[in-house]
Amino acid sequence: MNQSFQKALTSGFSMWILFAIATTGYLYRYGKQDIRFGIDLVGGTYITLEVQEDDIVKNYLNDKVRGFESLLKSSHIELDGKPMITDDSLVFRFNSSNASAQAESLFRAEEKYLKYAVDGSNLKVSIADSVLSHLITEAVEANIEILRSRFASLSEIRISKQGTKQIVVELPDVSDPHQAKMMIGKSAVLEFKLVEDSAGSREALLSKYDHELPEGTMILPGQRRGGMHDEKTYYLLPTYSPVSGKYFKTAKTDFGGQFGTDLVVSFEFDEEGGKRFHELTSENIGKTLAIVLDDEVIQAATIQSAIGSKGQITGNHKAEEASSLAKLLKSGAFKAKVNFIEERQIGPTLGQQAIKQGLMSCIIGLILLLLFGVFYYRMSGVFSFLTLVYNLILLLMFMSLMRATLTLPGIAGMILTVGMAIDCSILIYERIKEALKEGLSISAAVEDGFSEALWVILDSNITTFIVATVLFYFGTGPIKGFAVTMMIGIITTLVTGLFFLKSLFKFYLRVFNVQKLSI
Repeated sequence: MNQSFQKALTSGFSMWILFAIATTGYLYRYGKQDIRFGIDLVGGTYITLEVQEDDIVKNYLNDKVRGFESLLKSSHIELDGKPMITDDSLVFRFNSSNASAQAESLFRAEEKYLKYAVDGSNLKVSIADSVLSHLITEAVEANIEILRSRFASLSEIRISKQGTKQIVVELPDVSDPHQAKMMIGKSAVLEFKLVEDSAGSREALLSKYDHELPEGTMILPGQRRGGMHDEKTYYLLPTYSPVSGKYFKTAKTDFGGQFGTDLVVSFEFDEEGGKRFHELTSENIGKTLAIVLDDEVIQAATIQSAIGSKGQITGNHKAEEASSLAKLLKSGAFKAKVNFIEERQIGPTLGQQAIKQGLMSCIIGLILLLLFGVFYYRMSGVFSFLTLVYNLILLLMFMSLMRATLTLPGIAGMILTVGMAIDCSILIYERIKEALKEGLSISAAVEDGFSEALWVILDSNITTFIVATVLFYFGTGPIKGFAVTMMIGIITTLVTGLFFLKSLFKFYLRVFNVQKLSI
């Protein structure tokens, strides 16, 4: 027996034992910090955002202005004033109705998917419903990607689409809504606009124009930094922005200013943005250019010369402030602004109860399977139980290595994995019984049982794995948590059922020189 035991130890089963010890040690040391818990288990904050439809329209029409102006210039059609962007349309004003009709024909040939309406000397351009629906979908998906980029280092945060215009952000273990909003960050909509006028207060600025703003303009607040205190200033700016942060190629913190020692945010435009920025600055030397971030002027400076694709945002930034601004600009501006329309807090009490009940379900399930296995398959039933325990250890290890998020549906997936894993052993055992009845030796029957059941086991598990993959790809939130646990569980079931269980049988047969298999 000693020789058999030594021979068995040198077999593959000894490697399984060592691996189990190492895995258990790893889980004991790192498991708690690597396996994250979802919001339904530890509580936290749900925030629902809604993309602003009017901002989508404004941004889309804003991008069309430059192209339309170029068409008019090349066709020698003069405008009477600047183009105006209203809530849902772009309005061009001409010197005559004939000019507006010519412009309408010209625009329609260039952009046939837009809607055009001529009213005397005015031409109104708006978006068709079919185009707007596509733009909303595009904006929501783009905003989701930008949010994911901002939270790339925080994998436990879940961001998903809800309905047609809403985005749900799940922040586990965050109970303060204000903190949650700060984590989501600003819209980071950056625009460059020419300053038409300024004053120390909104009322003072309005009084210059008899409390009626010129068409196509807006008032935005800002601060002139310097001295002991920041000076509050209000700026009169055009609603139309020829250059925006959407053309950014990169943004980073740097040193600049007059002496090269001030902390600044350096940015670089892509090719199209560089052309637009150069055109804007070269045609307006001596005028004041405002840098607007989320409807607030963060910097206003005189244009000294034409600027190409690179620039800097200065203003006595603190290190944290400059780093945050650079990060926001680098991750990209929202495709369209969003509103916070709902905030919900979930307490951890329900989650702790769910964890306890889930663990209790697993323990009860394992005990029942052990009793069933011993009653129906005797000693081989004990082997099935050990295989299930090993399966759960492997499942938790893979989840820890992947830093996966465990949710309530994920716990359900673990329990389901335990139930499915026993099917693997039953298929093998029933084939071993048939082989023994056919007169094969114990070793040959065990070998035959595993080889004959292999393709049936693979077929059923691969089919389930495909279903779990589809759930992961198309599902959101909790459904993805369930799918991930299922996929990992199927892999560990195949590994333990086809390899660990076989090694366990071989070890048992060699060490104890079994003459009659207890099955």
